[in-house]
Amino acid sequence: MEQRLGHIFLVDDNPDIRFYLSDTLTMLGYTVDTFDNAQAYLDRALDISPAVLLLDMRMPSLSGLDLQARLETLNRRPPVVYISGESDKNEIIEAFRLGAVDFLLKPFKRDKLCASIDKALALDRQRHIERVKANELRRLFESLSKREQEIFMLIAEGKTNTDIAQIAGIQPNTAKKHRATIYQKFQVNSSAQVMGMCRQIDLSQLLTND
Repeated sequence: MEQRLGHIFLVDDNPDIRFYLSDTLTMLGYTVDTFDNAQAYLDRALDISPAVLLLDMRMPSLSGLDLQARLETLNRRPPVVYISGESDKNEIIEAFRLGAVDFLLKPFKRDKLCASIDKALALDRQRHIERVKANELRRLFESLSKREQEIFMLIAEGKTNTDIAQIAGIQPNTAKKHRATIYQKFQVNSSAQVMGMCRQIDLSQLLTND
């Protein structure tokens, strides 16, 4: 049985390149969608994970860099692997500044291409896990009262009940009761577990949601 390794969005204005890479990558077990220009990708690409954007640099209308910058403004950040026939140093530097995973110059070996794709897919899998984790944390956080949210943030910083009482202007016993309620709602037993849930999460984003 053919193994499904991940999804590839291939954007290249050269039809021969699109045909060859799509056929090769499909035989290797990836699923592939092809686009002959950047705008077509913006208009039609679905939100799929894990996925990688395999992107040509120089194309009519929107270049690879234009597309990468446009995706950033749209808060869409698929891992990008560039495949380019010709690019100058400044284009390559800008591609990596915008977050490209790799930059391959044509012609490239198939093994090198697959290694770059798999690296990008692994990154997208990790990002997906982190998004799910962040969404679950946000859901639980929003179940707390305003006071509990304030105390949750202090627990996430590793504050003791005494610390929390002083900062929040409450009695230590009250802080302890709030902590117990928060633990119950989050189904945890310790501040270490709370801090673990918050690891690599920008907690300031929780406070921006009403």
